[in-house]
Amino acid sequence: MSIAPLSEVESLPAWAIPPKEGFIAEDLDQLPGIPPHTELIDGTLVFVSPQTNFHMSMLFLLESELRRAVPADLRIRREMTVTLGKRQRPEPDILVVHVEAVTGPRQTTYRPEDVVLAVEVVSTESEIRDRERKPALYAAAGIPHFWRIENAEGHPTVYVYELDPATGSYALTGIHHDRLKLGLPFEVDIDLAEIDDL
Repeated sequence: MSIAPLSEVESLPAWAIPPKEGFIAEDLDQLPGIPPHTELIDGTLVFVSPQTNFHMSMLFLLESELRRAVPADLRIRREMTVTLGKRQRPEPDILVVHVEAVTGPRQTTYRPEDVVLAVEVVSTESEIRDRERKPALYAAAGIPHFWRIENAEGHPTVYVYELDPATGSYALTGIHHDRLKLGLPFEVDIDLAEIDDL
């Protein structure tokens, strides 16, 4: 193993070398030059790779349809973090939050009690995080609803979960292929095939 010369190490940005105890949630707002949409999971910075057309189209479809369906006491947010603990600040693809949780244009994060629904569109590079680690973190923080969206040969499959208060973990309540029609956390009816026209 080769060691970088001291001059190269000194020229690295502050976030390139983590502190011994790991980063904390507040660091995401204070580290200069940190890449956009950086998450903090288990004290480690997680960087976003380039997104696929499926991922971006799915986010556009969901965001536009959820905005049409959302009741007046809720708001839709895209790619904002949720501070779940000292070393946990993931960034769901889409959030549904209580309207009173929106504090202004400079806000960068929400608290778990602000969040009604967290949505993750699974990418190849984030499969384990999106399928395992992040749902476990959201459930442990008490976020009542979680959707995981998978790319099934270019078509979305939506896995819908609800928090089981007895176990503190998510229970699968449905798998949707062509249409996402639900009554919780609010009435929504989305034609998933519309992704083909975006």
